[in-house]
Amino acid sequence: MLQKEYSQYWETVIESISDGLMIVSPQGVIVTVNRAFEQISGYSKYELLGKSCKLLECDVCPSVRAGGDDKYCALFKKGRIKRHKCNLRKKDGSLTHVYKNAVLLKDSADRIIGGVGTFTDLSEVVTQQQLISLLRRELSGKDGFHGILGKSPATRKLFDLISSAAQSEAPVVINGESGTGKELVASVIHKLGPRCKGPFIKVNCAALSESLLESELFGHVKGSFTGADRTRVGRFEAADGGDIFLDEIGDLPLSTQVKLLRVLQEKEIEKVGDHHPISIDVRILAATNKNLNLLMEEGRFREELYYRIGVIPIHLPSLRERQEDIPLLVETFINRVRLKTDKPISGISKAALDLLIRYDWPGNVRELMNVIEYAFVLCQEGEIMPDHLPEQLSLKPSRRSRLPQTEWQISAAGQRERIIEALAKSGSNRTRAASILGISRTTLWKRIKKYGIQLD
Repeated sequence: MLQKEYSQYWETVIESISDGLMIVSPQGVIVTVNRAFEQISGYSKYELLGKSCKLLECDVCPSVRAGGDDKYCALFKKGRIKRHKCNLRKKDGSLTHVYKNAVLLKDSADRIIGGVGTFTDLSEVVTQQQLISLLRRELSGKDGFHGILGKSPATRKLFDLISSAAQSEAPVVINGESGTGKELVASVIHKLGPRCKGPFIKVNCAALSESLLESELFGHVKGSFTGADRTRVGRFEAADGGDIFLDEIGDLPLSTQVKLLRVLQEKEIEKVGDHHPISIDVRILAATNKNLNLLMEEGRFREELYYRIGVIPIHLPSLRERQEDIPLLVETFINRVRLKTDKPISGISKAALDLLIRYDWPGNVRELMNVIEYAFVLCQEGEIMPDHLPEQLSLKPSRRSRLPQTEWQISAAGQRERIIEALAKSGSNRTRAASILGISRTTLWKRIKKYGIQLD
């Protein structure tokens, strides 16, 4: 009775441990396994009982068998296996990584009657190590440049231009569509440049009202306007000795453009409500998704300012201009999100990747990142499939709700065609045509002459 109780006790202990356990006969026949081993191998207990342990293809044992030994398991030749990292073949055919410990079982007469092995599942640890390795490779620049990913010719050309711009003290203007990484490029230029030890101050010109923008850029003194209860340091003064990043500079009001031009010319600022100049030493890194040349034509951006800030122009290619980079970006984003969410997602199917490559990406890299995060919400494990992607990606281009193109994206031929279409719709009425195009009548007339369009 006591022996039976002890037997039930040990059975409970074996089933409760988190490591897999397997007992084999001296001939390598599986005698029993616990529940944890079933989970590691994918086999049920009854699928394994009575089978040879060769079924699991443990990579510790083949060398023993290859030597012509009659032993099926390395344990029975070595006598003990201690903390050995090895792979087991699961029921679904995949390999799983484990730590294996094994000892011989002997009877009272010291005869070998079997062997017992414990298996610690390392699959999650190995996956994490692989992800960390991939992220290290990303940061090291093997597949990119200081966090900017890509291997396509267009991207490599961009890397060279960024490196050259970083070594200069000249102002830089970065243009590109939304989501192409303009702020990231600016931060890389600062990090690689001679002012890297100085501050890197960011200002979004489109996010502030005209009344607040001047105070934000140049600071103000106490009492200079209602609510100015203390003297404030502006962004330019804070950036002294470093770089200031003016994002969406195309949205800067004309009145502020005049004051910014004076700052660039005289290298000094005046706080709102004060007339004492403060000397500053700042390099400007500007960015826009608008065509500053067209804004100058329309009188919405000062030419003098453009020539001051646009000494080194950098154009960021859209994602559709560098489709070769999409597989690398997808792999990197999947690894990042998997590391963050700890979801067992192995990658992306060829069909889903083909959809991503064919899509025209109006939102560029930012949109691609959002699509991968969306897929992680729907996909629970395994590969990301087409039905895990937003419906927008599978629609034909004509049915997609595309974002309106910014004017700098449209080629000269495209602009000429749009003007001709607008004139045709308006019966050559320039006022109505300008209204259709969303530009002034003067700008339309300049472009009619520029592109040699005959009004008749």
